Amino acid sequence: MKVIEKLAALRSSMREQGLSAYIVPGADPHASEYMAAHWMEMSWLSGFKGETGTVVVTMDKALLWTDSRYYLQADIELKDSTIGLMRESDIDCPTIAEWLVAQGGALVGLNPEMYSVNAFRALKEQLGEAGIGVQSVDLIKPLWAEGRPAIPQAPFYEFEVGYAGEDVASKLARVREAMRQKNANAMVISALDEIAWLLNIRGKDVEYNPLVISYVVLEQDRCTLFVAPEKVPSVAHSQWGEQVAIQGYEEVFGYIRQLQGTVLYDGARVNEALFEAIPEACRKVNAQSPIMVMKAKKNAVELEGEHIAMREDAVALTRFFRWLEDEAFANGQTQTECTIADKLHDFRAMGKHFTDESFGTIAGYKGNGAIVHYSAEPATCATVRPEGMLLLDSGGQYLDGTTDITRTVWLGGEIPAQAKRDYTYVLKGHIALQQVRFPRGTRGNQLDALAKQYMWAAGITYGHGTGHGVGHFLGCHEGPQNVRTDNNPTALEVGHVISDEPGIYRTGEWGIRTENLITVVPAPATEAATTNDQFLTFETLTLCFYDTQLIDFSLMTADEIAWLNAYHARVYAEIAPLLSAEDAAFLAGKCKALNVKL
Repeated sequence: MKVIEKLAALRSSMREQGLSAYIVPGADPHASEYMAAHWMEMSWLSGFKGETGTVVVTMDKALLWTDSRYYLQADIELKDSTIGLMRESDIDCPTIAEWLVAQGGALVGLNPEMYSVNAFRALKEQLGEAGIGVQSVDLIKPLWAEGRPAIPQAPFYEFEVGYAGEDVASKLARVREAMRQKNANAMVISALDEIAWLLNIRGKDVEYNPLVISYVVLEQDRCTLFVAPEKVPSVAHSQWGEQVAIQGYEEVFGYIRQLQGTVLYDGARVNEALFEAIPEACRKVNAQSPIMVMKAKKNAVELEGEHIAMREDAVALTRFFRWLEDEAFANGQTQTECTIADKLHDFRAMGKHFTDESFGTIAGYKGNGAIVHYSAEPATCATVRPEGMLLLDSGGQYLDGTTDITRTVWLGGEIPAQAKRDYTYVLKGHIALQQVRFPRGTRGNQLDALAKQYMWAAGITYGHGTGHGVGHFLGCHEGPQNVRTDNNPTALEVGHVISDEPGIYRTGEWGIRTENLITVVPAPATEAATTNDQFLTFETLTLCFYDTQLIDFSLMTADEIAWLNAYHARVYAEIAPLLSAEDAAFLAGKCKALNVKL
């Protein structure tokens, strides 16, 4: 069916249910960033393939809410769909609830499995104040019967302690202690990354993230994993012993209905349907998941694994950039954004412990680089020529860790002065964040302006976050820590891994973003200190050179040049021994010390 036909069928179902509106979020029952194709209901209905979006359908209108990362993409993908775009990052854009109230109506429908408890409560309260009710009903399932992908059934596998750095028994004990502090005797866990971390399992159910579609109910005396029987491997999990029982995936609702006492859940991640299954007699505690907090602080083994993964990644990137510069366009060869992304994947796949990309590579040539989360498709992607700007945001999943890096490079021709200024503003902010010292207790939003200060002074900004948390052979994006303008109460702690990725985007011209992964470490003591406060700083994990031909050195300071030279020296020292003589010589040229008179 075409989008218009799907909307018509949905409206027919809405009439039968007496609904004035129906909401279809881009979500799954596990609050996942990347979800199995089985749950991509928003994309199926609208044709919009962005990672974030919600469609609202009334009898005479259909609208998609999404943020600034996807405006250009949405404009293209919603064309001729009759679905309008609501730019939710704009100050004057109404929320979904505000818009529904303005439209009037009596009853709004949604699937409670696709809404977190917190989001469902907030929506119900806002609509209720205007006399609009909310009905839990799944209208998409009967419409999307034909051709709907099945839930993946591939077996999961054990993530060995040698990579995880902590066994399952230790993790279960720590989480149970956190539950006791809340006087909880049971905890409902639905976030796939939390389950993978807790039980040291990994899988292939979700694109880019090594996760297993499942639920867990953790009690003080038992742990039950709810997963399709076909997914249980034939070889026993060596860390489990008798600690973990297994039941079918759909049996979680019946199991929850028989719980007693106090039940802990994270309302930001547990879906409304699971919550409604908790018996009325139970005391319910809505609190941030202790697992999310624990897994964000990487242990020594995980951090060492990240260093190993970064070296593997740097080898692949060096080989790739040498190919791009010396071979990609030789003898009249034609390249596209897609062939470039495929070639980078091939280089990464040579890595010893490589399993997959950590997200879909963003290879944005010229104006496409200004689309923050651009996704090149074979039928429409741009032809890349040895001229102009290329933004390359990519990452790998290795058994040792997860990588995420962005480099912007100039492929040839005269570099516009504005491009150099833009690149340099981005680079200066990127360096400033990595150099900062801050007292323990500092939050990411308190550091965000450091990365933006130089572009702000020039009247430029960007709409995405400066930094997100990164998992250890888990999701490329994780919380609770981040660096962005939003008021996040989570303080940065030793062991947190985050990205540092400021950017400038000029529609139709270029996108420039520079990204390293960094980890929080103790800062050396200073003689000037007047208190005993513990100070922290960042250690840079990513190892890849910058395109120095794009730098406007008149905007740089001696300290920034020294930082670049030290970084490039480190990159060469760590990576050159892992390369062929030809690749090492190429890297030496890229890491050559800058001798600039300022």
